[in-house]
Formats: sequence, C-alpha cells, structure tokens
Amino acid sequence: MVRALAAALLWGVAPAALPAQPATDVIPARTQGQGIGPFQRVVLHNAMMIDGTGAPAQGPVDIILSGDRIAQIRSARAADSGPAADHVVDLTGHYVMPGFVDAHVHLHTLASAQGVPADYVLKLWMAHGVTSVRDLGSGSIEWLSAIKARSARNEIVAPRIDIYPMFHQISGSPVNDAETARAVIRDAKRRGADGIKFIGGPPEDVLYAALDEARKIGLRTTMHHSQQMVAYGNVLQTSEGGLNSMEHWYGLPEAMFTDRRVQDWPVDFNNDDEQMRFGEAGNLWRQAAKPGSDAWNKVMDTLLERKFVLDPTFVAYLTSRDFMRMSRALWHDSYTMPALWDYYRPSRVHHGSYWFDWTTEKEMAWKENYRLWMRFVNEYKNRGGAVTVGSDSGYIYNLYGFGYVQEMELLREAGFSPIEVIHSATQVGARALGHEDQVGTIRAGRKADLVIVQGNPIANLRLLFGTGTMKLNDATGKAERVGGVAWTVKDGILYDARALRREIREMVAKAKADRGLPPGPMPIEASDTTY
Repeated sequence: MVRALAAALLWGVAPAALPAQPATDVIPARTQGQGIGPFQRVVLHNAMMIDGTGAPAQGPVDIILSGDRIAQIRSARAADSGPAADHVVDLTGHYVMPGFVDAHVHLHTLASAQGVPADYVLKLWMAHGVTSVRDLGSGSIEWLSAIKARSARNEIVAPRIDIYPMFHQISGSPVNDAETARAVIRDAKRRGADGIKFIGGPPEDVLYAALDEARKIGLRTTMHHSQQMVAYGNVLQTSEGGLNSMEHWYGLPEAMFTDRRVQDWPVDFNNDDEQMRFGEAGNLWRQAAKPGSDAWNKVMDTLLERKFVLDPTFVAYLTSRDFMRMSRALWHDSYTMPALWDYYRPSRVHHGSYWFDWTTEKEMAWKENYRLWMRFVNEYKNRGGAVTVGSDSGYIYNLYGFGYVQEMELLREAGFSPIEVIHSATQVGARALGHEDQVGTIRAGRKADLVIVQGNPIANLRLLFGTGTMKLNDATGKAERVGGVAWTVKDGILYDARALRREIREMVAKAKADRGLPPGPMPIEASDTTY
C-alpha cells in the first residue's frame, strides 16, 4: 500500500483512496499563547521592524495590536495617549517581521509513510515563524478543510492553511477526457480547495482543459512538471495554458533546450528507479541553453510577461549536493522523530530515500545544477519576477521548519540580499497565495501575524533556526547558542516559540523512549544501535 501510494504521488497514477487519518492522530486544543488571546490592546515595545515590502529595517518602533489586527505603528519614543495596554512586551534588541509564508508544504500524519503526528509538524512550522502555508497534497480536501477551520478559529497551534489537492487524487480515479477534467476542478472548489496542484502525466487535452477550468472559476494552480509530461508541458506551454506557478525546477530547463526535445537519459534509464531519476536530474540544467543566451532570455521574458511565480524549493534537493551535511544536521538529534529518520534512510519504497550508492560524482553534478538553477532564479528576481519561499519538508533529510530557514539561506546563496529573502518569505508569498490584503506586510489594518527574533536576522539568517547559531561570549570565554524565533504571533495571539520547541523536543524524546532508544545522535548504519 505504501509503495503504491508513493508511486501515485510521484508519477500521477490515481490511487484507489488516500490513506485514512487515524483517530489516534488528534491535534490537541491550543494551550499555548499568552492568555487565551488575542488581547484588546497589546504593545510590542521598542523593536526594530522589517515590514516585508523590501524596505530596510527601521525603528525602534512600537507595534500596537488590537484583537487580531495591527492597529498602529509608531516611534517607540512617542508618548502614548491611548488606552492602557492589556499586555506589553519589551522587545529591546529584537527584530519584528511579518509572519512567514511557506509556499510548499505537506501536512504529514501518523498515517503517512513518515509516521509523524500532525501536531508535531504544525508546531515545527509555528516555532519557526511560519504563520501561513500552502499545502500541496497531503490528504483529503475535507480532512484538511477541517484543520484549516480549526486553525482559523485558533483552536489549535497551526498556521493558516491554503489547500491545493493534487489533481489526480481529487476524483480517486484516472481522468481521461477534457470534460471530466473540468468537472473534477469544479468539484474540488465545491469541496473547499483554494487551488490545484498538478503532477505526473495527465493526457495533454486533460491537463489544458483542467488549467482552463481552474482559471475560469478562480482557482490558482501550480505544477511539478514531471518527466512524464515535459515533452508536451514545459513551463512555456503550461504558463500559456494558464498555470500560475511552478514547483521545484522541472520543466524550466526543458523550455530552454536548443539541440534536443527531451532530456538526454542513459540507455538503461528507468524513471521508477529513484537514484537513477534524481541522479540524472542533476545533469539537466547543463543540457539547457547557456545563461544570457537568446533561448535563456526568451523563456525568462515570456514568464515575466505572464507574471509567472517560481517556487524553487532549493532545500528539497540539498542533500543531493551534500549528503553528509544534511544527514548530520544539528537539529536531527533533538527534533527529528525516529519514524521520520527511518523514512529518510535508504529505501526503494520511500520517496526521496535514494541513497543506494550516492557518489561524489553525483554530488559534483548537482553542485553545477544548483549554480545554473540559482543564476536563473536570481536573475528572474532581479528583473521583477516573483520568487516565493517553499520548503517541501518531510523528505530527503529536510525537516519541517528548519528546512524553511535553510531555503532562505539558499536564496541568499543564489544572490538575494537578506532583505530580498525576507521580502520573498512574506509579501511575495502572500501575494502568490492571493492574501496580500491580509498578511505578508506589517501595516495598520493587516492581520497581526508576526515573527519576533532576538538579534538581527539581516546580519545572520541563522538566528531563525530553532537551534539558533553559535556565538562566542567574550565575557565568559565560552561559546553559546543564541537566537531562535522568540515569539510567533498569529491573529494577535503571542506564542512562545521557545516553549513550542521544548514541546517538540519532548515529543521526540518520548518517541525514542517508546522504542527503547536512548536520546542522542541518530544512527548512520542499520547495524549501529549506539545513540
């Protein structure tokens, strides 16, 4: 069943049914947050502010919250003649940003192959300042809608959720004609979908009919352009057909081929062998037109004209260029559930666990792949294109929340300035989801969704990691960990992000103890039982 579902998710084969969500995987009622909130009047006092628009930091300011809204932003030096505050938070030495938008997530559960509680995933996002997410296919529309509604009522600790079911999963059976495709799209909207994600290889007429119907009824669309379809559906073709955005990068280099129609695969290539597929994916960008060439510029100009959105998810493939770094990341020991660690390990069943014989040569190819891919994305941003921050966590040693901050660092590596990274993580993400009038910027009247961190994230994005960053304390002569999101604010409710992370560590410690495993580093070898 697990292998069949993995194949369905990867290749667009319609499964008989999505996995049932277990009754034991209950998302508990919210106990976190100052009081039962939100307050009638909260003053976030004496903070530096990054407003999300791309403007530089300014301050110190007082940000005044009223209920679930930002009521006022004023100089912290201004006298307050307004009503007394119900709650004041002294944020001297802190920076405040809009709540982060993760444009590519999957809410995994105990029923998923990852075997993690949904509450664990939701809290990891919130503990890293992620207050809005776009779920690109995790369960039934109805199941996600119920969680979305509980989040909107602030009954649980969870970000806002936009639901983009996978097209091939909506009906539960293959779609082979255009009229059925249109009906499936209409049904998705009726059931509560905010958009549609396409993946796999629906027939050409089915794909373009579905895209057209989604456009007509106001559903946003995105796509993982898998190799089953790029011959008739690269990004130039799908964006012309009405697609709003793309995930990852498949379909983009193929639009810039000048001496071939499809990727040059080895003669023994098998698309169902994940090590082969991901290994050859690392050779794709070098087969495309060179940066700055006519073909390169034609594709970029066309996508810019169509206001197409790139959601690169660099972090989703980071292990391919540096297995050692990702598999031994500092946070795994305390924050990665043992079941998730098992999922990450080499497996011909689990998606993204393709470390059967991952070589130095494969990593070198992926490093070059990143160089070219990053150049396109950075240039696209420089020329006014929209680039969002998406993590696609839960696969390939990519951990929820932590992967989002890694994606921010990778955009920085691509050439984005720190302010541009934060702009992509906030206003650009909100605009891509269609919520710019509510979230994504710090502005009077907007939703009170904020990220508060001690220290300056413009100087060091690593302050945003749940594990913080290492710094020498000159007073003691000892190294110490500083940073980590201090507060996540959603709908005016203040969540102590440190307390959330403590809860998560306790969940992981209990899961290890339940297996009879002591705390400590995760094992590398299957035969290694030393923790």
